[in-house]
Amino acid sequence: MNTIKHTLAVLGLITAPAFAATPVSINIDAGKPGPVISKYVYGQFAEHLGTGVYEGMWVGTKSSIPNTRGWRNDVVGALKELHVPLVRWPGGCFADTYHWRDGIGPQDKRPSNIYGSHIEEINAVGTHEFFDLIEMIGADAYVNGNVGTGSVQEMADWVQYMTAEGGSPLARLRALNGREKPWKVAYFGIGNELWGCGGNMKPDYYANLYSNYEHFLWAPEKSRPKMIASGGSGFDTAWTQVLSKELKGRTIGITVHQYTVPTGNWEVKGKDLGFKEGEWISTLANTLKMDQLIKDHVAVLDKSDPEKKIGLMVDEWGTWYDEAGARSALFQQNSLRDALVAALNFHIFHEHAERVTLTTIAQMVNVLQAMILTDKEKMVLTPTYYTFQMYAPFQDAKSLPLAIADNTSYTLGTTTIPGVSASAARAKDGKVYLSLVNTDPHKAVDVAVNVSGTKVNGAAGKVLTSAAMDAHNTFQNPQVIKPAAFSARAAGGKLSIKVPAKAVMVVALEE
Repeated sequence: MNTIKHTLAVLGLITAPAFAATPVSINIDAGKPGPVISKYVYGQFAEHLGTGVYEGMWVGTKSSIPNTRGWRNDVVGALKELHVPLVRWPGGCFADTYHWRDGIGPQDKRPSNIYGSHIEEINAVGTHEFFDLIEMIGADAYVNGNVGTGSVQEMADWVQYMTAEGGSPLARLRALNGREKPWKVAYFGIGNELWGCGGNMKPDYYANLYSNYEHFLWAPEKSRPKMIASGGSGFDTAWTQVLSKELKGRTIGITVHQYTVPTGNWEVKGKDLGFKEGEWISTLANTLKMDQLIKDHVAVLDKSDPEKKIGLMVDEWGTWYDEAGARSALFQQNSLRDALVAALNFHIFHEHAERVTLTTIAQMVNVLQAMILTDKEKMVLTPTYYTFQMYAPFQDAKSLPLAIADNTSYTLGTTTIPGVSASAARAKDGKVYLSLVNTDPHKAVDVAVNVSGTKVNGAAGKVLTSAAMDAHNTFQNPQVIKPAAFSARAAGGKLSIKVPAKAVMVVALEE
């Protein structure tokens, strides 16, 4: 097959027998906009693990890799193009062993610490460097404080150091270290995973600790961060139940962490590449459980917080596979399957936009479901990166009611999942955007689109797909998979979109 025919086949624009006789029908009600999809749903996470920060983003000013004040120019440029709205730092489990004073002052005088499994932390990236990155990429900051091995005084001092104005001692210390103007800290997390790596606590005990810490985290009113409480893991709603009752008025969000593991077994999680179709469908089926997880936590919040003042923050999510070789801790390759996982989760977050007001995928570079992979001077963008890029119009867009009729199913063995997933919103540019996922790795699907109250003349956007389920970009071949332009015109007043097998698509509807 020549190159053109091969591309058309991959995009599902030939091989007509693959299409179902009855198209999937999507009806969008543009006249009844729902909650705004917060831009912070598209947040990122940068933790001091593996090469997630050092080498992955920070190489130091003396490196031969082009950099600006130590940050890699290629990575910074890619993140700017991604329109990253928020970055969570410095952890994660790392946060509850991190002492912020180790990361300020002259770099050659900062201490070197041992973290976790004898991993050296050189403290070259501290508060000043992090905010330098934040300002370069145009993102907001979500800083995680140390409850596990820290103190109320230490955390209060850090918030003062970042936000205080004028001549307070900590403001003067910040100025002495090169920053006179306070930084903007959008969110501040009081601890992380206190049920586990953050201290093996019970929710009632942490609720008391949180209240004590939060009471002393003073900042000028105009620059006071929004405080986030560290909640439970997965489907365990006990933490959400206790914290939503005990911390009303003291927190704007409670976190929950949920990772997608293909096998559901943390001992043998599954491969990042070279997997069989069984792990394709199990991965997608497991990631779709996010919807029920959010419903369970939201049901608890609705009882404790009917005024909806407390958000559910999914500040760790994404795929977690067996480590790929010995390159670095928690390194894994990133394939088309990860792109679908990201898109399916976006749709779930959009559906729960009223409560899910912030999420951060784990993680940004070189760790777990990363946007970017690096190897010394080389950099490659992943399918997950492209998915985030395609979905950028949904940031701060108004969600629109969407109904799917005559949906297909994708079945393998005893597992069945919906064939098509979709979401719609009216973006800040005034256009209606429609996102589509076809989970079936074999069959393309016709989707008939109807928008109530308006005539749709066509659609234009991007589609991400490939012939292989584990298609991925490498340092040797960095453009194996990337989005392709897509367009469709209405015929007879009806718009039909052909969605290729195993694909993610985002289009703007032409009204």
